Parts: sequence; C-alpha cells; structure tokens
Amino acid sequence: MIDTALWISLALFSAAISLNFYRVVIGPSLPDRILAVDTMYMNSIALIVIFGIWVNGKNYFEAALLIAMLGFISTIAICKYLLRGDIIE
Repeated sequence: MIDTALWISLALFSAAISLNFYRVVIGPSLPDRILAVDTMYMNSIALIVIFGIWVNGKNYFEAALLIAMLGFISTIAICKYLLRGDIIE
C-alpha cells in the first residue's frame, strides 16, 4: 500500500516540477519566474524526502534540509536584488 502511494506521489511531484520548469521558461514576467523557481525547489525537496522514505535512507533528509536553506536564502537574495538593485548594502 505504501509503495503505491509513493509511486503516485513521485509521479505527481515530477509532473509539478515539469510544469514549474515550463513556467520558468515561458513565464511572462520576472516575478512569475522567481515564484516558479521557488515552487520548483520546494517540490524538489518533497521529491527528495519521498525518495528517502522509499529507499529508507537518512542522508536524503539532510540533503532536503540543505536544499531548503539554500533555496530560502537564494529567494531572499533575488527579491532583494529586484527591489533595491543591490544585494549587499
């Protein structure tokens, strides 16, 4: 039962990542693209965690935490650059 749920969730998160990639490439404005990249890294975190549950490995959760921290910092840096034109004041 858990294998079926994992396969379905892997397929759905993979589809979500591909749709986010489409929005990054075709997005009409820069804020739409930034939001798509932000959503893409959150979906990739969920994909890594689901894969870690599937293979029963602990290292995948640490990788997901690392990606979450880097993604948050990069989103803040990009938004700060768009608002002020400079990241470091």
